[in-house]
Amino acid sequence: MNKNELVAAVADKAGLSKSDAGEAVDAVFEAITGALKSSDEVRLVGFGTFSVSKRAASKGRNPQTGAEIDIPASIQPKFKAGKGLKDAVNG
Repeated sequence: MNKNELVAAVADKAGLSKSDAGEAVDAVFEAITGALKSSDEVRLVGFGTFSVSKRAASKGRNPQTGAEIDIPASIQPKFKAGKGLKDAVNG
């Protein structure tokens, strides 16, 4: 499912126009992104938790040349599925 299909599904389930559903989906994505940017956690009970983790700088190797490279520290977004989502997918 891509974003357009998600917007269409939200519009159908919520009885909204596609433009209103598109704005709602965009607003949800912006709210989650904003929270993660400020290192907050977003918990959606029954669905899952969005969070960030800090990855330390490390050394790596270029697979083509074998030369050692520095991999900078970064912050990575993470998602952990909740029990309700796991149960829905598996059952």
